[in-house]
Amino acid sequence: MVTRMGMKMDMRMEGEALYRLMTWLSPAYPIGAFCHSSGLEWAVEAQWVTDRASTQSWVETWLDHGGGWNDVVLFTHAYRAAAAQSRERLNAVTALAAVAHPSVERRQEQLSQGAAFRRTALDSDTAPAFFVAPGGEISYPVAVAAMAAGHGIDLSSALTASLHASTGNLVSAAQRLVPLGQTDAQLIIEGLRPSVAAVVARAMALVDGDPFDALGGASLLADLASILHETQYTRLFRT
Repeated sequence: MVTRMGMKMDMRMEGEALYRLMTWLSPAYPIGAFCHSSGLEWAVEAQWVTDRASTQSWVETWLDHGGGWNDVVLFTHAYRAAAAQSRERLNAVTALAAVAHPSVERRQEQLSQGAAFRRTALDSDTAPAFFVAPGGEISYPVAVAAMAAGHGIDLSSALTASLHASTGNLVSAAQRLVPLGQTDAQLIIEGLRPSVAAVVARAMALVDGDPFDALGGASLLADLASILHETQYTRLFRT
């Protein structure tokens, strides 16, 4: 039987978890996410992405079959390692995440944001007792996953919030690049909700073991875009 006090405690903890997730994944959290487009800038230049429908399709493909899914795999395994307080497993996932990228720009994107996230967590005294060690390369999904696990936030909520932030950042980039209006952006974000939920469900069903076995993708154009982006004459974004 759940007591009224127990229900209040659960609600308080859920509120604290929500507050933390909103803080860490806010556009105001200083990791520099606003200056990255994951190759979307090239996709717009090449006219692969031209309107609301193609933007949503691009982000869905990235999420279901590309870099987004690989980020989820690494996030899930890093979370489980941190939750088990296994330094060996967390170090192994961290090392894999630092090299599992299709392009230099994609690697730069993940490692620069991961380093900034870790630095901010440590400097603001919000890092949990068991966290990724200072120094060394760390990708963004690993840093966020270790932070969430260390604060006892459940994996499903942490993944959902992280994917909402990542897809939202891509949609924000599309607003400036395509360009798209605010209403179109909100329609895309709402349209992505089933895909985010499906990807989270896939992640929750991942078996323990070597995360490398679950990595992979079928989003060649997105990978090419992240490679070709550096050749653009004018750019708004770093990646």
